[in-house]
Amino acid sequence: MTLPKAYLSRRISFSACHRLHSLKLSPEENVQIYGKCNNLHGHGHNYVVEVTLFGPVDPITGMVENLSILKQYMEQGIMHEMDHKNLDKDVQFFHERPSTTENVALYIWSRIRSMMARPELLHEVKIHETENNVVIYRGE
Repeated sequence: MTLPKAYLSRRISFSACHRLHSLKLSPEENVQIYGKCNNLHGHGHNYVVEVTLFGPVDPITGMVENLSILKQYMEQGIMHEMDHKNLDKDVQFFHERPSTTENVALYIWSRIRSMMARPELLHEVKIHETENNVVIYRGE
């Protein structure tokens, strides 16, 4: 018997600052590409992150995953690592790559996936950088 599958999402928000800057570009190229987001002193965001799992609904528990477990992954992988931090200075991942929202999504994906007992359930990381700017990463 094939078990029905469902999507399960949880949302969390964190605040962090960063500066869009690539060590592989000249100062002039950084300003040209990143504009005001290349400000030497950085700028901040109130990021909203949605982590979505997809998988079979367990016939005993009725869940794809226990939400309290997903919450723990997100607290440890996102809040503990990134909330009220300077992404560029406080998170090793961004010491050698620009802290774009795309790269933030890659980082969160790898952090969450590395903690999961069943990493194949991780379907999507969606980050709302602003009301208008959203990045989705699905491990591709």
